[in-house]
Amino acid sequence: MSINHTLFVDQLSQLVNTPSVSCTQPRLDMGNRKVIDLLANWLEPLGFAIDIQELDGQPNKANLIATLGHGDEGLVFSGHTDTVPYDENRWQQDPFTLKIDDNRAFGLGATDMKGFFPTVLAAVQPYLETPLKQPIIILATADEETSMTGARALVNQKQPKARYAVIGEPTSMQPIRMHKGIAMESIRIEGKAGHSSNPNLGNNALDVMHDVIGELKHFRNELQQQHQHAGFTIEVPTLNLGCIHGGDNPNRICGRCELEFDIRPLPGMSLDNLREDIDRKIAIIAKEKNIIIERQSLFTGVDAFEQAASSPLIQAVEQLTSQPSDSVAFATEAPFLQALGMDVVVMGPGSIDQAHQPNEFIDLDDIELAVKTLQGLIEEFCVS
Repeated sequence: MSINHTLFVDQLSQLVNTPSVSCTQPRLDMGNRKVIDLLANWLEPLGFAIDIQELDGQPNKANLIATLGHGDEGLVFSGHTDTVPYDENRWQQDPFTLKIDDNRAFGLGATDMKGFFPTVLAAVQPYLETPLKQPIIILATADEETSMTGARALVNQKQPKARYAVIGEPTSMQPIRMHKGIAMESIRIEGKAGHSSNPNLGNNALDVMHDVIGELKHFRNELQQQHQHAGFTIEVPTLNLGCIHGGDNPNRICGRCELEFDIRPLPGMSLDNLREDIDRKIAIIAKEKNIIIERQSLFTGVDAFEQAASSPLIQAVEQLTSQPSDSVAFATEAPFLQALGMDVVVMGPGSIDQAHQPNEFIDLDDIELAVKTLQGLIEEFCVS
């Protein structure tokens, strides 16, 4: 069935024209409520039951659960409504005004991932009057690009109830059934400053951080020897030493030093266990050096994700797309929906290569295949 390209472009234009940057810096954070209201205003006249759930203490941020039909074994089409910040100087156009050029739609979030919502709307059009054996659920979340607060709220509320979920991140419609997790951590050492001519006057935090870094590198080697997964391009967990700050002058004993790093675990590895292992190791150093060492999580983290290849959902998307399922390095909301009892696949139109880039675009030629694939899933899990 041919889609209404004019309607698709109009809906995507309105979504792009509604800023929804989420950022850890409050001055750049915008909230997503206007995007949620826009989607709700489109879906309610189509017969969807609308449930807008504000995030605690953040009235400008919300999740949307829109449901067509009834039952607990339905199919979820899920997307996040926020975008990353942007560098206006690197854009060749207004990021919040959709531009069509060479059959590509340019705009902030066009591919990551506002373009998924008009794709879903096009896919459900033929089924608005169809008796459904299980419901179609459209899920729109907040703050995926920062804290995953929206997805965490859904897990706390145990909603929505469904059997299968498609997260429409841009994968060029390649089915993704695995990704690594991510934790971002800091280690802060509080030493004692003093005149560098006499080391006994202080306790050098930089010296101790050298020992901590050595322990982290040893820990990384241990993890990579103990854990491998052939389904990933990088088959081992990674630990990246990202940035370090300490001291203020060459002739002063460094009184304070802080290191920030990330860990990307494989499926089956626990973030909590990794943090506990690190805490034990740095506690030994702190005792030996008589110094204060503290670890702090920069955000809660996202677990690794793996959906069994035998899942009916994975088998269906592989057949519909004629592509084998694969893995990616970036994290998504998949572990949260899986925690709600759903089989999950990450799959959507657009390329991840365009995500978080200036002059972001989605290729309109990809939409027809995406709509056809989503309709095949509706037939399989909601109609048949």
